Amino acid sequence: MPRKKPLTYRDAGVDIDAGDALVEDIKTLVKPTLRAEVLDGVGGFGALMRLPARYTRPILVSGTDGVGTKLKLAIEAKCYDGLGIDLVAMCVNDILVSGAEPLFFLDYYATGTLDRRVAKAVIRGIAEGCSQAGCALVGGETAEMPGLYAKGDFDLAGFAVGVVEEDAIIDGKRIAPGDVLIALPSSGPHANGYSLIRKILARGRLKLSRRFNGRTLGEALLAPTRIYVRPVLDLINRVPVKGMAHITGGGLTENLPRVLPGGCAATVDTKSWKRPAVFEWLQAEGNVNEREMRRTFNCGVGFVLMVDRTRVARVLTELKRSGLAPWVLGEIVRDSKSRVQFL
Repeated sequence: MPRKKPLTYRDAGVDIDAGDALVEDIKTLVKPTLRAEVLDGVGGFGALMRLPARYTRPILVSGTDGVGTKLKLAIEAKCYDGLGIDLVAMCVNDILVSGAEPLFFLDYYATGTLDRRVAKAVIRGIAEGCSQAGCALVGGETAEMPGLYAKGDFDLAGFAVGVVEEDAIIDGKRIAPGDVLIALPSSGPHANGYSLIRKILARGRLKLSRRFNGRTLGEALLAPTRIYVRPVLDLINRVPVKGMAHITGGGLTENLPRVLPGGCAATVDTKSWKRPAVFEWLQAEGNVNEREMRRTFNCGVGFVLMVDRTRVARVLTELKRSGLAPWVLGEIVRDSKSRVQFL
């Protein structure tokens, strides 16, 4: 009986050498993100980090998320760098809602066959997102799983941990009728609603390379998610804020009620901002009704703060100083039935 050829892990589709080389790439990308509190980061079995010394009663706040089917558009367009920013943004913006300062981030990158060039581009984006958020990229996992993913496909997930002083937690409990909603603009659809976006593109047989508003449609749809951490943390250290909402999947319709106490509703003045062109195009091209738009996309509103009416002028001034373009979105009213009202 002929002797069988010895098999290796590479024969099974897993290239350990490529994985090791990627780890070395990652170490270079990670270094600029590390904070003074990091004791040991990428390469070990676990990352070690001190809590910042300035906190006296620190509370840890954690969040995890992915990028969803925006991945499919990025793979089609061969445009990967922004995905890492998306991944970080979806996690750190969530924990920011509690008033937390992001401390560290870990990622999970899974693929069928490791393409070092693509993986490095994605992780470069993750490092950039961490730099924008002021958190350390302390590690992650790269999983090569032949047969589980189609050729060229990969998936991403991320996990962020932050810290907030116990008596500084922002939980929305003090929100009351008369408080004002301040909106911060999104950079586009962020990382939500892409299954519908892809359906619209497929039905119209539309290419990402087509021109749209002075750029390509792909560039408009793949714009990285805006990270609000630095300007919002700077604001809440100066001005009291009662509540915040990250406008993700579900739009304003689903996300505003998550932070409102019982008996309160948010009124949204739909005339207070001009919806960005990409959302107008999606609605027209897909024949999407208004209710569906509001509960699928952020429609140009990426983050919302709830503040006392007497603080509005200062909040707007502070946020403008940070380079953002905030506006008054609406107000809180007394209503036990309707949680969000669009006017």
